[in-house]
Amino acid sequence: MATEATTSPPPTSADSGRVDPALRRMIIALIIGALAVIFDTTIMSVAVDGLAGRLHASLGTVQWVTTAYLLALSATMPAVGWAQSVLGGKRLWIAALALFFVGSLLCAGAWSIHSLIMFRVVQGVGGGIMMVLMTTLIMQAAKGRNIGRVMSLITVPTALGPVLGPVLGGVLLHLGDWRWIFLFNVPFCLAGGYFARRDLPADESRPVPRPRLDAVGMLLLSPGIAAAVYGLTQLAGSDGPDLKAALPLACGLILLVGYVLWALRRGPAALLDVRLLRHRSLASSTALVFLSGATLYGTMLLLPLYWQQVRGESALDAALLLIPQGVGTLLSRTVAGRYMDRFGARPVALVALAASFAATVPFGLITASTSNVTLMAVLFVRGIGLGAAMIAIMGAAFVGMPREQIPAASSISRVTQQVGGSVGVAALVMILQRATAGAHTPAALASGFADAFWWSAAFTAAAIPLCLLLPGRPGELSS
Repeated sequence: MATEATTSPPPTSADSGRVDPALRRMIIALIIGALAVIFDTTIMSVAVDGLAGRLHASLGTVQWVTTAYLLALSATMPAVGWAQSVLGGKRLWIAALALFFVGSLLCAGAWSIHSLIMFRVVQGVGGGIMMVLMTTLIMQAAKGRNIGRVMSLITVPTALGPVLGPVLGGVLLHLGDWRWIFLFNVPFCLAGGYFARRDLPADESRPVPRPRLDAVGMLLLSPGIAAAVYGLTQLAGSDGPDLKAALPLACGLILLVGYVLWALRRGPAALLDVRLLRHRSLASSTALVFLSGATLYGTMLLLPLYWQQVRGESALDAALLLIPQGVGTLLSRTVAGRYMDRFGARPVALVALAASFAATVPFGLITASTSNVTLMAVLFVRGIGLGAAMIAIMGAAFVGMPREQIPAASSISRVTQQVGGSVGVAALVMILQRATAGAHTPAALASGFADAFWWSAAFTAAAIPLCLLLPGRPGELSS
């Protein structure tokens, strides 16, 4: 592939200093609002079973509280770049945060399971915009400098979510009404709105005429992503492939292929310019984000299930046992960002994913009596590896990327991570169901979980050689 020209100068010694104070204030303002989205997602991971009893609905129906949110989140992400070009980044962020705030209030006031599902869609639209836009705004403001340090700050919500979200969910459900799950978002939304108005830079004047929405691309891409994600969630809930999962999955894949063909013809005028994958850094990062999303989200589902089903722990106790992984993720951020800026994404990702793989292998040997202390120690190492890997992998997507192409690159990265997570969850749940079919003892159940963990380790191992395609030392252009 040909070397791409860039609008960002190679990093210099001046870039090796601290992140600019104005940029840091901007990042903090965005993080405060984003915490509402992250906590909402992770709190719900332990709340589904409790909601089923309190809303007098089947577990299958309550699962739509999560599925509807996920579909809205995924379907909204591709249009964020166009919306930013029309409204401006600051206005779009505040509007999306307001929409998430309204959705949270509506969810807290839901009178039935069906109204709750509907209001979760409102939340998902706001959350989908915010998760893409946060990375876009920060990377555009950073202008290609100190990407590692900047990514270490951006990933604060992602690191805090798995640490605090499940614990908060367990406490809220234990002490109060389920509505507090959504009211908990309110102070983050209000504070996030205040700091966004104060610290986000004013929007530049919008181009005239304003860019037109790629309506055909929107009709192909967003429904395609939603149908594919829905098919994967249905696949995860069945004992194997069936029409209920295969039909939407096939329709989604057909729409996505149609979008790729359409986008190749449209080029930069497409909703998401797939030609950007000519950048080696973005292409390799996208592949790694997919695999990392699969191993991260898939294993996050397996771990609490193991402790609850095999060891008989409560939802809150299972959440507490997961804390070491989140602590490891938090501790690795600063070091990983500093070393990425110094040595490049490639060596950091290689070492980090190798550590993640090594820390996942012990779970393939898990039994019904494996020491929790041992598992927590291994999770701490795994958290360090995954945290460092995600900073390097996601940061690499923006190396050598012109400022005007960052919104599309951010959307591609976020959508890929979302779909990768759905694939990982669907695959590992199906493997687990088959491995534990007919298992009635803790030992037999543990053996089934071990099989699923081996597959999670395999996803991580498959990502390691792809790290060689990431950019090396700072200043190396993507090609």
